[in-house]
Amino acid sequence: MTYKTLLVEVADAVATVTVNRPEKLNALTDAVVTELHDAARALRADPAVRGVIVTGAGPKAFVAGADIGELGQLDVASARARARAGQAMVAAFETMGKPVVAAVNGFALGGGCELAMACHLRIAAENAKFGQPEVKLGLIAGYGGTQRLARLVGKGRALHLLLTGETIDAQEAYRIGLVTKVVPAEQLLAEATGVLRTILANGPVAVALTLDAVERGLGMSLADGLAVEADLFALAAATEDMKEGTKAFVEKRAAKFTGR
Repeated sequence: MTYKTLLVEVADAVATVTVNRPEKLNALTDAVVTELHDAARALRADPAVRGVIVTGAGPKAFVAGADIGELGQLDVASARARARAGQAMVAAFETMGKPVVAAVNGFALGGGCELAMACHLRIAAENAKFGQPEVKLGLIAGYGGTQRLARLVGKGRALHLLLTGETIDAQEAYRIGLVTKVVPAEQLLAEATGVLRTILANGPVAVALTLDAVERGLGMSLADGLAVEADLFALAAATEDMKEGTKAFVEKRAAKFTGR
C-alpha cells in the first residue's frame, strides 16, 4: 500500500512505520490519522510481519501533537468524531496482536504521546520530550491520554502532566515509567530493532497470548484477569511451540518455533 504521509518498510519480519512530515514536526492531521489506522490494519493482516516499530521522520519529532489549524475549526460534533477516530487509530496498534515498539525521537506531545503510549514498549532518544499540553489550548487529551497515562504512571503523576500541560524530558519519562529505556539518538532505531528481535525470538503464539492477557486483564478485576490468564496458559500449553520450547530447554539448544 502507498501512503502520502507515512513510510512503511518491512525487513526480516519487522515493519517500520515512520510518520513522514518532518517539516511539520510530524503533526497528526486527519489524513495522517487515517493512514496510520490503515497501516495498522494492513500490518496486522500481513503474515510476513511479526513486529512493528513506530517512529517519526527527522531528528526533532516523533509526533508533535495535532495540527493546531485543524483543531481551531472543531465544533462539538466534529470534535467527538475526531477523538473517536484518533482513539480507534491508536487502539489498532495496541490490539494488533503483534509487539509494537515506539522509537521516540524528539517531541512526543499530545496525540504523539498518546500514540506512543498505545505501543507496547517505548524506547526514547536522549533528546525526546513528552507531554499532554491540551489544557493550554482549552482542550483535554482526546486520543486516550486521560486513560492510558494514568495506567502507565499512576493517577497522581498522570494528573500532574495532564493538568499542568508540562513537558518532561526522556530521563524524567524513564523515572516515572513512561518509557522503558533511554539511549543516544543515533542508537535509537538499532536499540528498538534489537529489543523487538529479542521478543520475536520467543514463541510467536506465546507472545501474542501474553499481549492478549495483559490488555484484556487491565480492564478486569484481578480474579477475572487471573481466569483469563489461566485460559490462555492452557491454550499455550496445547501448542507445538510449547513442546519445542520445553524440549529445547532440556536439550540445552535454541528453540525452533513455528508459531503452531
